[in-house]
Amino acid sequence: MKTDPATFILANTDVTAPPHVPEIRLHLATEAHDLWLKTEEELQAIGLPPPFWAFAWAGGQGLARYILDHPGTVAGKRVLDFASGSGLVAIAAKQAAAAHVLAADIDPWTETAVRLNAAENDVEISFTSQDLIGREIEADVLLAGDVFYDRVMADLLIPWFTRLSEAGKVVLVGDPGRSYCPKDRLTEMAVYQVPVTRALEDSEVKKTTVWQFA
Repeated sequence: MKTDPATFILANTDVTAPPHVPEIRLHLATEAHDLWLKTEEELQAIGLPPPFWAFAWAGGQGLARYILDHPGTVAGKRVLDFASGSGLVAIAAKQAAAAHVLAADIDPWTETAVRLNAAENDVEISFTSQDLIGREIEADVLLAGDVFYDRVMADLLIPWFTRLSEAGKVVLVGDPGRSYCPKDRLTEMAVYQVPVTRALEDSEVKKTTVWQFA
């Protein structure tokens, strides 16, 4: 890393609550920060992968809302927040009384973002940077916000999530209508209208569904 993650995150984000999950506060990029406007080349120059951790994506907001509204889904259970990003869903699970929460993300900057956000919300979250796709997991519940954004990722996740579900794990995904979401394998649990920033999406509100692999 060419830049210290904690220093950069604190300088280039504001602590704010995602609109659909006001109970949680995160270090997020806003229009007031240059992070919104940096090109891929500029990000590479400072050693920063695309900062997915700096935004509250619709899928994650919907899934976090569902967990907070249905705490029995995770209460007393071991939870894996896959592709955690900002840690929004992991924090929601811990606030809903999960026994243990592991945030997983291969982006090396995410560990710092999750740590800072967990501290902001006074919760304890473990973290792994290992690529868990295809592996067995110790968690009882797997949560994944907005992961079906391209065909390659979907082709990797669908058989893994299916196998975990068949093994008795609860697999919940939050999805704002991505093209590769396998709806034929899913059971609808809830639908939300999630406010988002037009700079991230094609509209200011995204219909977001929480699905369970069945």
